[in-house]
Amino acid sequence: MSTVSRTAVALAALSALALTACGPTGDDAAGGTGTPSASATASATAGPSPSGSASPAKSATPTAKPAKSAGSPGAGTPADPDFDVFPCSTFDVTFTASLAEPTTSSYLLKITNKGTKACRVLGHPVVTFGALDGQATERGTAPGIEDAIRLEPGKSAYAGLMGGAVDGTGKTVDSIAMTMNTESDLAQTPLKASTPGLHVSSTKNSVTPWMDNAEDALSL
Repeated sequence: MSTVSRTAVALAALSALALTACGPTGDDAAGGTGTPSASATASATAGPSPSGSASPAKSATPTAKPAKSAGSPGAGTPADPDFDVFPCSTFDVTFTASLAEPTTSSYLLKITNKGTKACRVLGHPVVTFGALDGQATERGTAPGIEDAIRLEPGKSAYAGLMGGAVDGTGKTVDSIAMTMNTESDLAQTPLKASTPGLHVSSTKNSVTPWMDNAEDALSL
């Protein structure tokens, strides 16, 4: 073989070896167990893309909030049960006077709540005597507004009106008029009651504060 022929054979052999080294192995070509590339590994471990993954299912039932108690702040109902109970006026009550003690010309005064809501009975009744000037003086100490009588619909409160002694210095009247203490400038229509034989003295007529029973009203 000539030198040229041997050179050509050697070049051909080198080319075959180079192609074999660069090409895929048998396992790779057949889908075997070759080492995966870096890009394939990263893709496999990265997990599903955000656009292809399903979001975790949310509960269809909302979380229940704790109910507010009736007396708690912001619940709509004030803690004070008397917050909307206003002082009684003559528009809220009926009024009567009955003779309690003829010898002292004393009368039992009675008011009854004629409305549908409770009201507070404050202080003493304001009592005037027919066409005479002046009014009965206050006898005894009335409770403060926080301890005043809560007069429910249909319930009554009482006061004792003491007449004056028949000593020739006073006058006799057949009726009295009463207005309620409301601790305000509310204009009221006086309520009248018959009091035949009531002797009015310039110094001795007096009236007790409103009370929740007739016995206490007459004994003060």
